[in-house]
Amino acid sequence: MDLLNLCIKDEVLKAQVVHILSPLVIDKEKCGKLLDVFESELDKGLEYGLAGSSLQMENTFIPELLDGSEQGRYLALDLGGTNFRVILLELENGKIINETIEYYSVAESLRLGPGVNLFNFLAESIKDFIDKRDLASIKRMPLGFTFSFPMTQTALDVGHLVNWTKSFNCPGVIGEDVVAMLNVALDRVGVKNVAVVAILNDTTGTLVAGAHDSPDCAIGLILGTGTNASYIEKADRVIRWGEGTTREDNVEQVVMDPETGAFGDNGCIDFVKTEWDRQLDLGSLLPGSFTFEKYFAGKYLGELARIVFTSVMEQIRQRIPESLLVIGSLTTKDVSDILESSGKQEMVSDETSYAILKHICGILSERAAILVAFTIATFLNRMSRAHTVIAVTGSLYKLHPCLASRLEEHTRRLTKYNFTFQLCDDGSGKGAGLVAAIAQRLGNL
Repeated sequence: MDLLNLCIKDEVLKAQVVHILSPLVIDKEKCGKLLDVFESELDKGLEYGLAGSSLQMENTFIPELLDGSEQGRYLALDLGGTNFRVILLELENGKIINETIEYYSVAESLRLGPGVNLFNFLAESIKDFIDKRDLASIKRMPLGFTFSFPMTQTALDVGHLVNWTKSFNCPGVIGEDVVAMLNVALDRVGVKNVAVVAILNDTTGTLVAGAHDSPDCAIGLILGTGTNASYIEKADRVIRWGEGTTREDNVEQVVMDPETGAFGDNGCIDFVKTEWDRQLDLGSLLPGSFTFEKYFAGKYLGELARIVFTSVMEQIRQRIPESLLVIGSLTTKDVSDILESSGKQEMVSDETSYAILKHICGILSERAAILVAFTIATFLNRMSRAHTVIAVTGSLYKLHPCLASRLEEHTRRLTKYNFTFQLCDDGSGKGAGLVAAIAQRLGNL
């Protein structure tokens, strides 16, 4: 698929459109600068966190992945939206031999009411799951907690909520250790045999779940509504180990969560920001934040394509279809369909307009592939491994017709190290249970 070829017959018009869209093109010089800036932000984040970088560089306190000795049954709680899951994993020689999942729904009154009510409900759901499966007789069951909200960690089993996002806004939780709140709630509802031993986000879960399938996995990547990536860092590079904590001498590496979606919030990559990106940001829910993911993530790509298209049509004095003047009328799924020549033809008046729209979708998709590629290449270059598996999931990665292949091509161009992208669904669930098993092996229970 040729993403960058504008297929219109009028050569003068073609040259005009290509010139207008040129700010969206990331050339070799810009790409090199992005690599340098990202490397610098990683290092400053490892030393100062958000006080000195746009990258949070949160320590997950996971020093090892699975080693093949993990045995037994482990629970996982995966909370990130209006529905959550309780999962039971049975492991033998470090491999999942049985998996049981049950889904629960969080009512709006719980998502907006006092935090103690939410955590009581989570604990009651875990109790329901245990009672249905006669697990109460098991002496001790470690639980891993995937908590997909901004948090700061000071240990593998300590995570303080920074801010609620999505549809949650429970008073009494911000600043609190959510692991402690869940453990207290479990005790309150009479669950005595479950201990929350680890907390993590979905990106870290994806990395750990990827390592279950491929021991070479060292990067977890989310490309969906939003974006983030985690990777394994050398411990001696992590200067800011964690508030009130120090690194143990025998720890050689640790999984780091950079929170890449906010890369550039301090203006460090404004040299690739276009007027269209600024317009998108100003119309977003949180202007000035989540800068990096606003360039390409699934929540934004469709609207960005609409903004660029309407701007181009104005500049070349062509009629803009009324339907595309409506905010949100072009979705990221539409972008995928357009690139496959199967969508939105009815929204434009002629072949030339449709060709321009398709070309814009192609350029934005190519930019997306390059932006993600330089972050992954940087991780690969820092780790210097002979071969690395990148566990990746998310609707954008899975459904976009050419992003995966372009991402691989650009990553290969930017690193000398061998790698493989591997689709890894349900990392947020399985990963939590697997981290609980790692925690037990390391003596954190």
